[in-house]
Amino acid sequence: MSIPLVDLVAQYRSIRGEIDHALHAVLESGTFILGPQVKAFEEELAAYLGVRYAVGVASGTDALILTLRACGIGETDEVILPVYTFVATAGAVSQVGATPVFVDVDPRTYCLDAEQVEAAVTPRTRAIIPVHLFGHPADLAPILDVAARRRLRVIEDNAQALGAEYRGRKTGALGDAGCLSFFPSKNLGGYGDGGMVVTNDPMLADTIQKLRTHGGREKYQPEMSGFNSRLDELQAAILRVKLRHLAAWSERRRWIAGTYRTLLADIGAELPQEAPYARHVYHLYVLRTSQRDAVRDHLRSCGIASGVYYPRPLHRLAPYRRLGGGRGFPHAELAAEETVAIPLYPEMGDDQINAVVSAVRAAVAPAASPR
Repeated sequence: MSIPLVDLVAQYRSIRGEIDHALHAVLESGTFILGPQVKAFEEELAAYLGVRYAVGVASGTDALILTLRACGIGETDEVILPVYTFVATAGAVSQVGATPVFVDVDPRTYCLDAEQVEAAVTPRTRAIIPVHLFGHPADLAPILDVAARRRLRVIEDNAQALGAEYRGRKTGALGDAGCLSFFPSKNLGGYGDGGMVVTNDPMLADTIQKLRTHGGREKYQPEMSGFNSRLDELQAAILRVKLRHLAAWSERRRWIAGTYRTLLADIGAELPQEAPYARHVYHLYVLRTSQRDAVRDHLRSCGIASGVYYPRPLHRLAPYRRLGGGRGFPHAELAAEETVAIPLYPEMGDDQINAVVSAVRAAVAPAASPR
């Protein structure tokens, strides 16, 4: 049995009729850029998250860049973010000319450690980007409190956690803006790149709508320097179909995660945790073990895929080594050394789940508990 980390073909086959019908309708319409499918998807996703505005853009990275630009963040400014996340979070900050300021993560959730945020604020700080990593929400209340007192923007990087909840509210809807990615492997993924900015701020939404279309609403009449960053009709049509299934897929992810938690509870590895304030949607199911490489080798020998997210914290990557300031980030360093993701996707059958459990138990049971 070969089990991938995610199976997008199985997902397509489960909704093939709906997808094919939606694509055919767009092809027959002859409208491919910023048409009715994009508008409808923006409205449906805004309603799903409980926000007033949603603006489709070309990628999750562009969602971050355009939001930072719309907030007026640029050279001489600093933006606080977790040191353990995908490089795009820091890259977006760099792209607008600002400086990323790294903070360590909570060792239980791998999200930005809210208790360390205020100490990182300087007179140059303009924003905080909490990342809802692996499908688990960051602890937003203390972050929002610091932001309110210090007059900072909060931009949620919700690329991996669409559908997750923080104290009963959907992530992405609690800060000044939320940034989404529709990369194919995401919980709500397209068949190519795509992204979205969601917000309750009308001025922010208006500015991002202009930025995504070369800086203006009217053709040949730019109001500012902008970008070509538009979510296309085909992706919007696909995502509208998938959005109808997202709640059920999230429940299935949570059920599989609960099965893993029950059947792997006694092994020598740390399993994903769900904080009391959180509803996890398990974009990834990430274990931690001091014998990660041996575990991955055994899974590979069983035909089971695994992944490492991320092998180096941001301050260890070439563009950002100068920003580490000689400081260590112990929780991020340990996560980078010991975490491994195992297969979890809604279409997994019981035989696949049991095969993963058996392989993980055989690989991890003899291992020492993580440090």
